[in-house]
Amino acid sequence: MNQNILKGSLVGLLLLALTSIGLTMAQQRPTLTPEQLERLTIRPVPGKQGMYVMPGFDGALSGGNVAIRVTDEGVVIVDNKYSYSYEDIVRQVASVTDQPIRYVLNTHHHYDHAGSNASFITTAQVIGHENVRINMLRNQGPSASPEGAPRMTYNDKTTIHLGGAEVEAYHLGCGHTNGDSVILFTDQRTIHTGDLFIWGERMDGSTLAPFIDYDNGGCASDWVATLDQILALDFDTVIPGHGPLLRKPEIRIFRDKFEQMVSRIRAQINMGRSREDIVDDLDISDLNWPLSPDRIQAIYDELAQ
Repeated sequence: MNQNILKGSLVGLLLLALTSIGLTMAQQRPTLTPEQLERLTIRPVPGKQGMYVMPGFDGALSGGNVAIRVTDEGVVIVDNKYSYSYEDIVRQVASVTDQPIRYVLNTHHHYDHAGSNASFITTAQVIGHENVRINMLRNQGPSASPEGAPRMTYNDKTTIHLGGAEVEAYHLGCGHTNGDSVILFTDQRTIHTGDLFIWGERMDGSTLAPFIDYDNGGCASDWVATLDQILALDFDTVIPGHGPLLRKPEIRIFRDKFEQMVSRIRAQINMGRSREDIVDDLDISDLNWPLSPDRIQAIYDELAQ
């Protein structure tokens, strides 16, 4: 078994363990150091008036990135971390504006991105793709609670107009799940990609790698095409699902790496390799994505159909 897959197997086992102990345990508030808390403090997006981000680097400790758009008629946020994050998000947003949070957009249904939906839904309009609602109500895998299922959903695109700001939500295809949205702040040329695009390291220093949630309609075969549609949008600043603020070229790098991974797995299939063989034969060490054997075999199963 090659070294990259061996490393990935440890990550996979950790994620499996988190899932197996259930949503309640996975959303227990962790104890963070002052340095870690500082990394998760709201900050302005450079050069973007009224745009802020509450950083998030992983699904276990820090949740996903929260985008914040402040206007003189209220605030739009994208994603909301865990079920226990509601008060912290409200407090941190209040540190930069006295306007209320009026809209909450979900990039997808996972508990580290939509975990506070049930709290926000009493005072704000929570919006997600129709499959976000379906997936939350099914509550299968790493899902936010059914109580937080968006009451307003859309199919391909929806737009929020608030205080002169225009915020567009797009469902561009399958990838991380079947309900992924990318959120474009048109006047700021800034996009939140959700977990269709992630980058860098978790707070514990381990490397992030794409995750395909097959239980909730995710797919490898269309992910590149979905990224191509994202790249066709007009933006220059990127808020990934997890990771630092980036630019459009990093999405292209991620896209090309994903295409290489899929191409190599297809090549193994075309050479007649079995799903057991591929764990040893596939070399993706240059991509620096530590994928566990079960995740590679899941992609194999999808592409071999």
